[in-house]
Amino acid sequence: MTAHDAVSIIGAKRDGGELSDAQIDWAIAAFTRGEMADEQMAALAMAIVLRGMNRRETARWTEAMLRSGRRLDFTDLPRPTVDKHSTGGVGDKITLPLAPLVAACGAAVPQLSGRGLGYTGGTLDKLESIPGWRADIDPDRMREILTDPAAGCVVCAAGADLAPADKRLYALRDTTGTVESIPLIAGSIMSKKIAEGTAALVLDVKVGSGAFMRTRDEAHALATAMVELGADAGVRTVALLTAMDSPLGRTAGNALEVAEAVEVLAGGGPADVVELTLALAREMVALAGLDTDPADALADGRAMDHWTAMIRAQGGDPGAPLPAAAHTETLSAPDSGTLTHLDARGIGIAAWRLGAGRARQGDPVQAGAGVQWHAVPGDRVTAGQPLLTLHTDTPEAFPRAFEALAGAITVGTGSTDRPARGPLVLDRVADAHRAGQHWSPHRHSGHPRARSGPVTAHNHPRPAADHEGNST
Repeated sequence: MTAHDAVSIIGAKRDGGELSDAQIDWAIAAFTRGEMADEQMAALAMAIVLRGMNRRETARWTEAMLRSGRRLDFTDLPRPTVDKHSTGGVGDKITLPLAPLVAACGAAVPQLSGRGLGYTGGTLDKLESIPGWRADIDPDRMREILTDPAAGCVVCAAGADLAPADKRLYALRDTTGTVESIPLIAGSIMSKKIAEGTAALVLDVKVGSGAFMRTRDEAHALATAMVELGADAGVRTVALLTAMDSPLGRTAGNALEVAEAVEVLAGGGPADVVELTLALAREMVALAGLDTDPADALADGRAMDHWTAMIRAQGGDPGAPLPAAAHTETLSAPDSGTLTHLDARGIGIAAWRLGAGRARQGDPVQAGAGVQWHAVPGDRVTAGQPLLTLHTDTPEAFPRAFEALAGAITVGTGSTDRPARGPLVLDRVADAHRAGQHWSPHRHSGHPRARSGPVTAHNHPRPAADHEGNST
């Protein structure tokens, strides 16, 4: 058996070589065991950022991270399994109505999620605003809830034994300027999603100012890589590219978004949240091989029944009042006219500064903090009309939240014609690229380019937990 060492593997990728399966297996296993130093893995990650990896290398990298821990197995469930992952956005509460809706259609939905980091919210943070609800569910309890015909879905925290190599590598990349790599991002997301044991997966890849991927080309490259990794691992995978220049719905926060999700399950809610929930649900139901229209389960109350059962199964009280912030402030329209722009990133940063998000893993969040908007692009507004309501328990946070909103709102005073809203679903990716094509910033203009210096909030959104599979 050939002996391997970190320096030769780093040098091979630095010089543009293709890593063998054995080299990749050794590097991931050695790093997980602590035999490959952090600085050596950081050097290898930088070489991958600069030189790329082909489909075989990326698939093997993902498989090696997957094999570093446990892989759940739900193949014996009486229902087909299907899950969804979002790369993260502002106001993205879609998982909350989506999981019970797809369960109501006859699938089992094992959703392993995470907490937010930065200005994109975490699904677990939202659900933990429900009194009594618990995120820590062991695999045996997951199986019980998924088998229960009243629930059929679980949204919970991933265990420490799922892809532990990725957890170490993610933390290292976040501090060494090696986040921006399609193979590494795709491998991080898919190693965790494959480990959760689902047979099918729908990816919601966000595009725009409030997303990790700012351009459609970047998002398409990431979606393609993940779809290919799913196919290579035997997980049926489809990706939708969805718009995130404006925030989803009417709220960004934790309890605020839970309340909005419940409105959707009750047959109301914002039109864009309903539209995207149904679009993703139809993809999930199709991958699960079920012949039913999710719109029917939303309209007749079955989705709400599954939501109630899921929340109760995880210790929550679905009828309890949600927490509310102690303080509110409003931002009013500067002029009369048409709201032409509501920037997702500005709204997300404001919600984060108000206490809805965290700057570091482990920081507490406020259940009631966040931002509500009372108009969406295309709506007519009157000067002085409240456009936003800001919620927080810490009123000293208001000034910095308002700073984040400078330039986030544009009111046009010209034509009274309502501008046409762009499409919410921008593209669908289901076909893999040919094997051997390199995902490298120097070979394909559609991929994120390596920037000089570390990734910062100035030149790129801070990587949030959910963009690499810890959330949504």
